[in-house]
Amino acid sequence: MKKILIINGHPQKNSFCNSLSEAYKIGATKAGNDVVLLNLYELDFNLNLENGYSRQSLIEPDIQFAQEKINWAQHIVIVHPVWWGSVPALLKGFFDTALLPGFAFKYRENSVMWDKLLKGKSGRIIYTSDTPIWVYKYFYSAPSVNTVKHRVLGFCGITPVKVTGIGPIRKSKLEFRQKWMEKVEQLGKKGA
Repeated sequence: MKKILIINGHPQKNSFCNSLSEAYKIGATKAGNDVVLLNLYELDFNLNLENGYSRQSLIEPDIQFAQEKINWAQHIVIVHPVWWGSVPALLKGFFDTALLPGFAFKYRENSVMWDKLLKGKSGRIIYTSDTPIWVYKYFYSAPSVNTVKHRVLGFCGITPVKVTGIGPIRKSKLEFRQKWMEKVEQLGKKGA
């Protein structure tokens, strides 16, 4: 049994990412895992880290709750659409405000190195794209994947991180989406 946190980074409730998040949750729950689904569209927080890291701001209650769930989890699943080659502003703002120094990482004094404070956790990225996945991966070098996998999760010590890309979504048929929801449910059953 694993403690699994699913973070749905799509800003709309009525989205395919929401359905994928639910499918993963169903599979993981059926397999006996302890699962929490965090829909970022339900949280109340300021996306803009107004003071940056230069001055500590008050941590908002929903961000404190999210940090508690991140600490609790053994496996973290990030579900998001690719918008403009990246993640939606909601997910980027969540990373900025939740993965703070002292919580997710800590810079070492007089050094360019840092401590990865979320070590021991694994991850999975599930992203949707209107661009065919092979084009996004091989022609564009999958910028959102590189950012989330290496510069966000890896920077904080979350490894290994597996990746599932789904696309093209635009104009996809119901059968295509149902097939992917079944595959994602199977990933949830495996806790992978």
